[in-house]
Formats: sequence, C-alpha cells, structure tokens
Amino acid sequence: MGAVNSVLAYIPSPPQGVWQLGPFPLRAYALFIILGIVVAIWWGERRWRERGGQPGAVLDVAMFAVPFGLVGGRIYHVATDWQKYFGAGKHPVEALYIWQGGLGIWGAVFFGAIGAWIGCRIYKIPLPALGDAVAPAVLLAQAIGRLGNYFNQELYGRATEVPWGLEIYERFDPETGARDMMNGVSTGRVLEVVQPTFLYELVWNVLIVIGLVLLDKRYKIGHGRLFALYVAGYSFGRFFVELLRSDEATQILGIRINSFTSALVFLGAMAYFALATKGRETPAQLQPGSEPRPWPWQLSALRAAGAAGGAVAATDSEVESVDVTKKPEAVAAEQDTADSDDVSDSAGADDAEKVTDAKKS
Repeated sequence: MGAVNSVLAYIPSPPQGVWQLGPFPLRAYALFIILGIVVAIWWGERRWRERGGQPGAVLDVAMFAVPFGLVGGRIYHVATDWQKYFGAGKHPVEALYIWQGGLGIWGAVFFGAIGAWIGCRIYKIPLPALGDAVAPAVLLAQAIGRLGNYFNQELYGRATEVPWGLEIYERFDPETGARDMMNGVSTGRVLEVVQPTFLYELVWNVLIVIGLVLLDKRYKIGHGRLFALYVAGYSFGRFFVELLRSDEATQILGIRINSFTSALVFLGAMAYFALATKGRETPAQLQPGSEPRPWPWQLSALRAAGAAGGAVAATDSEVESVDVTKKPEAVAAEQDTADSDDVSDSAGADDAEKVTDAKKS
C-alpha cells in the first residue's frame, strides 16, 4: 500500500476532529450539525415565504422538529448498531453520547416529521406544504452534516486504490497516549485507504438539491410531493452508497439493514408522489387555520382539498383578469368615458329621430 500511496494523490483525513478550549471540547461533528440546521431553517424560511406562507413559521415548527429529529436519529443508530453499546465489555451509557457521532438519517427524518406535525397542528399550518418548502434545505443540511463524518473518520467504505481514496489515520489521546480514533490526534500513520462514502453521499445530496429546486420551479410541485421526491432521491443514492460500506452494521440475509430501509422508503415515497394531489397549494391555503387539514396519508382528502383550492384559484384568476395592472383611478376614468360615450350616442340617436320626423311632416 505504501508504494501505491507514493503514486496516487489520496484524500487525507483531518488530523483531529476535536479541539479543547480549556475544559470544553469543540467538536467538528457538532459544529457541522448545527451549521446544517441553521442553513435549513434560513433557506426553508425563505422558500416558505416565497410560496405565500406566513413569516416565522419554519422556525416555529423547527423548535419541535429539530429535537425530535436528533433523538430519532440517535434511536435509529443505536437500534441498528446495538452491538456497539450492549453486550460483554460494552458500555450502554455510551448510547447517549451523541457527540461521538452516530445519527441514523431514517430515524431523524421520521421522528423529525412527527415533531413537525406537532408544530404544524399547534400553529395550524399544512404539513405537506411546509415539507415541500423545506425539502431542498433539509437535504442540503444533510450534505453539510456529512463533513462531520469526515472529521470523525467514520462512515467510510471498503479498502480501495482509486485515486480519490480516503486515508484513515491512527489517532491517540495527546495526554494519556491511549489509542482514540474518535477524539484523539493523528500520528500521521495511515492505517488504510478506503472509499470516501461520506463524499459520495455529500455530492449526491447536492445534486438532488439542485434537481429539486429546478423541478419545483418548472412544475410548481406541492401537496407534499416535492418532499416525497427528496426522500426518494436520497434513498436511491443511499442504497448504492451502503453497498460500498464495510464498517460493522446489522445485516439481513447478508445485506446491510440500511440497504433494506433505503429500498422500502424509496418505494413508499414514489407511491406517495404518484398518488398525492398534483399542482401546488394557493397562498390562501398556507395561512394558519385557513381550512381543516387532512392527515398526510389521507390521499383522497388531500386530493379533494387540492382540487377545491385549484377551483378557488381559477375563479379568483377570472375575476382579476380585468387588467389588474391598471390603477383604480384609470379604471374609473375609463368607466366614466364609456358612460359619456353611451350618453353621446343616445343623444345623437335622439337628434336623428327628430330630423327624420321633421322631414316626414
């Protein structure tokens, strides 16, 4: 492997992922998670307002969705990688050490959606429409969060010799000298060169973000269908990324459990996209308490609500088609002119009749 390293320009891992600021550890993993959350809220808020939603709604709902998502992500990770925390020689309390990495995206999305639903019920705004607004922003946050995995030297793939392979360094605690791959400092010694699956997923996420934005701009997707595309697109890429992973994970029939989850979630998301209401909600439908909200899985009720909203929008469009670009004063002046013309035409007609009668007499 050393001879290969001298020829190929492998990607180096960061020498460390934790820095001590006095008694407080500054962790790159946590910083990127926080940065992703901030970006998701900021961009999601902008997209929500552009659709006609009430300002501040995304931040309000995020106060429920973010804590639920973090807890759900950890629950999924511990449930699917339980052997890392339970059993002989293990320390179950470490299942709570979220700062050491380990957030399952499936649990984060599922529990985050539950938190978002609670927030939407409280603030009386439609969950599917909000999901469409924040979908690209949430996926971008996931891409940012993958940089935390890079600093933690985790979620990488099998050994490889491709030029873009990732170098994994041996790390030790600078104070005790004990081997600590997560929190220690690199010695510069390369343990192995592996597939940078974190990078593959990051790039795939960014590509899906761009695709979602372009599709939404072109086709005006709503009623939760853009969120479904986000879930399906991510799941499709994650399925193949999982095939490159070699770290310890729970398997079913020799296949990593995340691959099964990716396939099932992909099918469910595509089914929702195909069956849910076409088009997009009107701005009036996004306002708090504008109408009763069907459950996201009540597809017939969602279609009916969408159709009703479309009919209202069409009616409003016909009413306002009188040339709304003109000022009210101009419209009034035109009306006065039309009335004057009518009076003139009537007077002219009366004069003509008088002349005719005079000639007859």
